[in-house]
Amino acid sequence: MELTENALKVLHARYLLRGEKGNIIETPNEMFRRVAYNIAKAERLYNEAPAYWEEKFYELMTSLKFLPNSPTLMNAGKSMGQLAACFVLPVEDSMISIFDTLKNAALILQSGGGTGFSFSRLRPRSDIVKSTCGIASGPVSFMKIYNTATEVIKQGGARRGANMGILRVDHPDILEFIKIKRRHGELRNFNISVTVTDEFIDALKNDKEYNLINPRSGEVAGSLKAKIVFDELVESAWLTGDPGLIFIDRINRANPTPHIGLIESTNPCGEQPLLPYEACVLGSMNLSRYIKTEDRRHLSACGHAQAEKAEDRIDWDMLAKDINTAVRFLDDSIDVNIYPLPEIERMHKGNRKIGLGVMGWADMLILLGIPYNHKKAFKLARKIMKFIRDKSREASVELAEKRGVFPNFKGSIYDAPDMPKARHATTTTIAPTGTLSTIADCSSGIEPLFAIAYKRLVLDTELYEINKYFVEIAKKRGFFSDELMTEVLRKGDLKGIKEIPVDVKRLFKTALEIPPDDHIEMQAAFQEYTDNAVSKTINLPNKSKKEDVERAFILAYEKGVKGITVFRYGAKRGTLVKFADAD
Repeated sequence: MELTENALKVLHARYLLRGEKGNIIETPNEMFRRVAYNIAKAERLYNEAPAYWEEKFYELMTSLKFLPNSPTLMNAGKSMGQLAACFVLPVEDSMISIFDTLKNAALILQSGGGTGFSFSRLRPRSDIVKSTCGIASGPVSFMKIYNTATEVIKQGGARRGANMGILRVDHPDILEFIKIKRRHGELRNFNISVTVTDEFIDALKNDKEYNLINPRSGEVAGSLKAKIVFDELVESAWLTGDPGLIFIDRINRANPTPHIGLIESTNPCGEQPLLPYEACVLGSMNLSRYIKTEDRRHLSACGHAQAEKAEDRIDWDMLAKDINTAVRFLDDSIDVNIYPLPEIERMHKGNRKIGLGVMGWADMLILLGIPYNHKKAFKLARKIMKFIRDKSREASVELAEKRGVFPNFKGSIYDAPDMPKARHATTTTIAPTGTLSTIADCSSGIEPLFAIAYKRLVLDTELYEINKYFVEIAKKRGFFSDELMTEVLRKGDLKGIKEIPVDVKRLFKTALEIPPDDHIEMQAAFQEYTDNAVSKTINLPNKSKKEDVERAFILAYEKGVKGITVFRYGAKRGTLVKFADAD
């Protein structure tokens, strides 16, 4: 295993075990061995050989073809032992529930997990409080308390607090919620999203009003013109990147266990819809590692000549085999996890949700000679994700034959003659993989390259990067020079640099050069075959207009994605929380 300098910086900063005096007491190899050993302990529960699977898990991780979510790497084998990245906690309309949930969230955040909350059940501002004869302060006021508490929780020195705050579009305080992050410094420890209903979209398309519902009484508390609310959503997203939209009716139509409850919230980056008290363990396949070895030598040949034979150059057999091992790893993680709350353990073991996704997608496309926003890329995205979904379900069914289906199977969508007898209520999720992709030395999630060369801050560590594939192509094609690299470092992209061939510029388009419609098309391509949801940022140039945000929101709904986040480059600083390590 060869780790880059940046990977080592990240591992030393946050992942490797430390002694009582803060000194690092393990190597990266020992970290992977620690994780493999502790996850494989679950095999004893099923009369399997832990030592055999420990080696399989260790080989898969050290090949950098698969990595589990950050809490697993950080906590496996520790006394804390909390391995899941994603949680949702309920917030009911009482002081006891509000502060019990805050206490529970503190335990989760301290362990490295990210927490989502729907504040939609809280009575609106100025509503009556019969027990005190007073008036309610509303959901936003309690979000501020949660934000302050998160500020002082250091998450065991591992990760900073990650929260998702959600409010339904029909809550009477929706306009206050939409505008909150326009004020500098507000809710810095929250990403926020509005759960948008089909009813709201219908009212918007027909230029009508829609009803606001008081959650305390369930009664209509007024109405608003949908266009007015939508315009405020667009304004805030254009200014700050928040709120995002979550299409909650679509999410619940895909809820695998509707008999257990309705989904109201997601994790902080939006890719994992969960029931109250539910958790999920995630892992990602590094797609850049599945190009056949003999084909990786031909990187210098860009363009569609290579793209024509792209599918033949992917090692599908190796990917299938590794998916099988990864699903087993995630299933074992559920059993050895030390849960922060008994309610969470009960829910997670009841549905056994796992989320296998991808990273290195932009790298794979570069290696195959396919521009990110070419129609061949969208077609391949669907093929790759369908393959991962199908193979992960096959692995889930195989485990179910030996270990049993998930306990809440009866009454689930799988409880039907034409459905698989699965071990897991879900098997696939696309996470952002911020720090994981740095460790694996690949592009993050399904995002395009943000820049060809840049400086970024990950876990308070400054990292400098220049795309290794670009350097390799420049050398092979004969246009490499120190002066050129200096220019690329200064600019961050390839626009306007005459000595770079057009086909290379096309292959290395950065996020801001890709039209919003194509960002959404890529998200939709992966969502089509993903059980849960897809974390994807729709990057917009600074010069983008509010109409561009409006179009993106509508297109996302029409394309069938489960949620959308837009960010205009250079928008108000300090208002968008970047949870780079929330994977």
